[in-house]
Amino acid sequence: MLKDFSQYIVYSLLGMEQGRLSGALEFFIYDSIKIFLLLSVIIFIISVIRSYFPPEKTKRILTHKREFIGNILAALLGIVTPFCSCSAVPLFIGFIEAGVPLGVTISFLISSPMVNEVAVVLLWGLFGWKIALIYMGTGLLVAIIAGMIIGKLKLEKWVEEYVYKIKSLGAAVDIAKQTFRDRLVYARENTTDILKKVWAYVFVAIAIGGFIHGYVPEDFLVKYAGPQNPFGVPIAVALGVPLYSNAAGVIPIVYALMEKGMSMGTVLAFMMAVTALSLPEMIILRKVLKIKLLVVFVAIMTVTIIGVGYLFNAIL
Repeated sequence: MLKDFSQYIVYSLLGMEQGRLSGALEFFIYDSIKIFLLLSVIIFIISVIRSYFPPEKTKRILTHKREFIGNILAALLGIVTPFCSCSAVPLFIGFIEAGVPLGVTISFLISSPMVNEVAVVLLWGLFGWKIALIYMGTGLLVAIIAGMIIGKLKLEKWVEEYVYKIKSLGAAVDIAKQTFRDRLVYARENTTDILKKVWAYVFVAIAIGGFIHGYVPEDFLVKYAGPQNPFGVPIAVALGVPLYSNAAGVIPIVYALMEKGMSMGTVLAFMMAVTALSLPEMIILRKVLKIKLLVVFVAIMTVTIIGVGYLFNAIL
């Protein structure tokens, strides 16, 4: 239905002929409608669920006697939290201030932008449930392993001192005591607020995806990041670092890259780099982490993401 509608606009209303520009425009219209429909529905549903878990309750859940369980819970929590690094950092500060172990907090910080409800739903819609589960599983694994490593290294001294003095979550509204009607109002407002923050990123990403779909020659991608290039995965990760997007924004680009012949592992590594290892995110994190911890964080993430890329290129 959406495909027919996008074709109707391009070829009937606009009177365009088959070609690169019309193909790119059709991709843009189709993906824009589909992605924003999915975003609106899933953000609303998750916002209702999230209203039952205020920050104080979340912190109590994460502070577990066995730290590795905390890593797992924090990574899972990232699935249902705001889905960009900008909104993850304030919670990161709140968790550290509340005494949640650094390694556990890092697991949340990685999982929140990388693996979230929106990414899973969009991946499911575009690629099927198997790919969605593969990405979710590997993303959670990256978050858990990286958090455990940093936790074992005991690097709390490399967090900026002011973080421990902030009471950032103390004044949070306890939405857990609201009526179901109040929760629906909250979900509607939260959905609108999130869409206002991300719509431009999503449109830009879809436009890039449309350009790739219509104009970028297949042999260009195969040459530099295709299956036959042993350095395709690190190249994809390096290309993803300068970009800044949330998972919802980068998926249209990923979809176009896969259609051009990029291997699944390489695409997964690119997506993880954009969402959890981007340069803008590192700039944001620098306000919270000292240089040494930031370097350790980037090194662990880079090695892990590249490893995931090679692993899935080998088995898929």
